[in-house]
Amino acid sequence: MTSYARTSRRVSLALLATTMALAACQGAPSAPESMVATGRPAATTAPKASCVDRVMAAMNDTQRVGQLFMGAAQLPTPPKADLDAMRSYAVGSVFLAGRSTSGVTKTRSLVDGLQKSLGVTVAGQRIGLLVSTDQEGGQVQVLKGSGFSTIPSGKTQGTWSTATLRSRAETWAKELKKAGVNVNLAPVADIVPTSIGTGNAPIGRYGRQFGSTSGVVSPHVTAYVQGSKTAGVLTTPKHFPGLGSVKGNTDTTASVTDTTLTRTGSNIAPFRAGISAGAGLVMVSLATYKRIGPKHKAVFSSVIVDQTLRRDLGFKGVIISDDLGKAASAQSTALGQRALSFLRAGGDLTLTVSPKGIPTMAEGIRYAMRHEPKVRTLVSNSVRRVLTAKQAAGVLRCTG
Repeated sequence: MTSYARTSRRVSLALLATTMALAACQGAPSAPESMVATGRPAATTAPKASCVDRVMAAMNDTQRVGQLFMGAAQLPTPPKADLDAMRSYAVGSVFLAGRSTSGVTKTRSLVDGLQKSLGVTVAGQRIGLLVSTDQEGGQVQVLKGSGFSTIPSGKTQGTWSTATLRSRAETWAKELKKAGVNVNLAPVADIVPTSIGTGNAPIGRYGRQFGSTSGVVSPHVTAYVQGSKTAGVLTTPKHFPGLGSVKGNTDTTASVTDTTLTRTGSNIAPFRAGISAGAGLVMVSLATYKRIGPKHKAVFSSVIVDQTLRRDLGFKGVIISDDLGKAASAQSTALGQRALSFLRAGGDLTLTVSPKGIPTMAEGIRYAMRHEPKVRTLVSNSVRRVLTAKQAAGVLRCTG
């Protein structure tokens, strides 16, 4: 080493020592030992990739797109053609549809079969299904029989104290969990004004609502979500931004329009309450909202899905559509565009009671992925949210 180099090294070390001493006097952290010894910054270790990121990195496009669909398994025996369509497109979630009086044990046997048949293994990690159903109560209770409670209507539940509802929601969720169901497409967060009542076809007619004001509905949504979460079942406040003020039912009416609800009105409060309580999913309706996003049905409106639900309310979980298969209000949109339009609006998980339509909808997304980098990014973001929900539901557990 030359005398100049030795002198430079002594000066550098002296300056370093002085800097460290000053930092110590000021309460700043000192340099790492490796830097003291070498005069160079210490090497850093890259953080280990998360379970979700490792699984996503190993997925092919078919598997990724498949995670963005929830297809119906009609009870008591799902048609083979429906299961074949879901299996071929690696569909990652199922909806137990129809009505069943089979009880908990037989339902668990069916669900275990679906998990075995439709779940996929990627990079050595098993990715199970989100298994959902409509277990609201009253006229909307899919699963009955031995081991399942007879659940009263939402309107009756709304007369209970929130402590009572929280406790009973936990009980009902434990029954679902025992049957293998990890997502409940409930609670109903819609407010049905007393001036409309049973004239509201989708909700009021069946007494599905907790009440007629946000002051009643919001705390009951909170209680329902909290009770279910305690039992380990994900909940889904619906139907954003509210179906309580319309007359037509989007399942059976081609064009349902709301002219009263707003982006910041009381209709939003129950959904905000459910999100704050820890809801894992939120379902978006198929109505058109003249005062929020008048150009598109809610599921296809970025103003409603992305700007209002995702940004205004800060929802970070899974945004699921109402039925985009058979619902009358979905028919004006070409089948191959429905899931893609929902994805573009900010949605994640397309629900369809008609699995036979999944190939056409999935191909619509896959085609767009090949031609639009933005769509590929949207798919990645949505798959990450779905897999994160699966971790929370206990059907994605990475080892190693």
